[in-house]
Amino acid sequence: DMAAVSNFYIDQGADFSTIISLTDSNGDVLNLSGYTALAQIRKTYGSTTIAGTFTTSLAADTGQLTMSLTDVVTTAIASGRYVYDVLLTDGSGDKTRVLEGQAILTPGVSRS
Repeated sequence: DMAAVSNFYIDQGADFSTIISLTDSNGDVLNLSGYTALAQIRKTYGSTTIAGTFTTSLAADTGQLTMSLTDVVTTAIASGRYVYDVLLTDGSGDKTRVLEGQAILTPGVSRS
């Protein structure tokens, strides 16, 4: 299966959150019971350094993945273009990349 592609525009210094609805190849809601998710931001696909890690939560019955970053995390990431993806691991350890794309960090002006 191909991972869905979605580009995120993330404001530096602000909280970020998005909800992704995951479906199987038939378009049915993916039952996420027993799954875990890992979602990271890196400058390039080959980069060994993690620029940021999304906090993830899964709603098993609705197939919804919530991905979020705190303002502390977004402040620590330099503005610019990054890549991210989401790796799901099921109860038996099988891994599937379900989402990928660019994460564009836009610089902020207002600071406290």
